[in-house]
Amino acid sequence: MGFLAITYWRKLIGGYPKDAISFIAASLANAIGSSILWPLTTLYVHQVLGRSYADAGLVLLFQALAGVIGQLVGGAMYHKFGPKNLIVTSMVISGLLIGLVVFTRDYWIYVAMTSIYGLMNGVAAPAINAYIGFRWPDHRRKLYNAIYVGNNIGLAVGASVGGLIAAISFSMTYVVTALSTVAFGVFLLLFMQTERRSTANDLAMKTSRSAASSSIAGMEEDLPLLKKLMNVRIYLFLGIGQMLFFVSIMIWNSGIAPYLSDGGYPLSMYSLLWTTNGIVIFAGQPITNWIKRRLAGSLRMEIVASSVICTAGYLFIALFHDYYICLVIGMIVCTLGEMLLLPVIPTFFSENAGKSAPFYMGIVGGFGSAGRMIAPTIYGTIYDQTGISLVLYLGMAASLISFVVFVAHAYLHKSS
Repeated sequence: MGFLAITYWRKLIGGYPKDAISFIAASLANAIGSSILWPLTTLYVHQVLGRSYADAGLVLLFQALAGVIGQLVGGAMYHKFGPKNLIVTSMVISGLLIGLVVFTRDYWIYVAMTSIYGLMNGVAAPAINAYIGFRWPDHRRKLYNAIYVGNNIGLAVGASVGGLIAAISFSMTYVVTALSTVAFGVFLLLFMQTERRSTANDLAMKTSRSAASSSIAGMEEDLPLLKKLMNVRIYLFLGIGQMLFFVSIMIWNSGIAPYLSDGGYPLSMYSLLWTTNGIVIFAGQPITNWIKRRLAGSLRMEIVASSVICTAGYLFIALFHDYYICLVIGMIVCTLGEMLLLPVIPTFFSENAGKSAPFYMGIVGGFGSAGRMIAPTIYGTIYDQTGISLVLYLGMAASLISFVVFVAHAYLHKSS
């Protein structure tokens, strides 16, 4: 499997434009830097700032909420400020802020800085996705997938490296994250000068026929805000579905993690689940590629298939969670579903929403961030009161409802 995956990736990357490969490499480096920080936030608040774990949870809540707002702002402001100004400015501000964290021991200043950091990252996310779709329209499907894989590899590497850096100095983790973020902003400042000014208009012309065939009238223009909001058929079901997807996936953090800890499993056994996730995302590309070929490239059916696979995986976990090997199998199945879903959402908007694509990417990204924000509180409360079983069944139910929602989306876009 590993040899096949490496061969697959060599063949895949070989067909990309050189500047796209540079963009993927820079995104990977930025993902590593960002991932160094997030697993250690709770420990930093407790051990360095001397606050309770409840206070640490409040930090994460504010940061997630700021991320939701940032996604909405980034999508709405894409054409007003332009991708270069929007992304570079947000990266530089977030990098500088997170670097300045090491100079304060005041909890509320820390909350403010990390919240603005979350806001700026949220602003950049839909802008980067939209830029990829506008800059390389002929390669965007593969590029969205490559960026997704790169970010997950960065997550795995960064989380591992972060522990080693924190063992030397907690403050150093913030410095490394700040440097990688600012470096990514500087790279984009130089790289994004090569973007053709007419790219967005070119894409709008290419997608206008697709938009018309999907009965998404007028999407070749950047519509007024009210009209974009009223066009619920293009974003609402995808947004709700993605929110439910992230509600489901949070059972790994807010259900299975404490379940393994309470059961006497070492932390390494929980880490192994995420190692499995990273391996599947890299080595499982031929499998998801085969599924896509079987679905004949239909984005709407790929989305539905992702929810079917995830629901099956969560049901399996709910039924057989007493056996650790079943958790590993469940992680493999759910990861395959995730691999189908997450790269295809920005692709759908790039191909069907014309110049309004950044706005809808931000809206749906906000839905996803909201799911990640509310799920830990819900699952934590339920776990404390009833244990793991109800948490797992609720996660499975959320995934099942997302299937229904995605089917409704597919029905509304039968010609896409």
